[in-house]
Amino acid sequence: MTAQSTQILLIIVISVLSFVMALCGFQVFIILREVRESIKKFNKMLDDMGVISSSVAKPVAGISNFIMGMKSGLEVINFLLEKKEKKNG
Repeated sequence: MTAQSTQILLIIVISVLSFVMALCGFQVFIILREVRESIKKFNKMLDDMGVISSSVAKPVAGISNFIMGMKSGLEVINFLLEKKEKKNG
């Protein structure tokens, strides 16, 4: 092989490798863009889940407070009834 044919082969190999590397870089760019979009969608889903969980938590807390109020009211009534029984008895 002469020096000229070696140089031509080297130029061809470098050109092919450069083209393949450019394609790989382009694919990486596309993949990163898709990952970015996926992360945005996932973040929106998490935000929506937060809204849903807070909208569910508010009524549950209200019901809990109502039940605790009823319990406290019954305790007051029982206390007053026991006090009245002790006074009469």
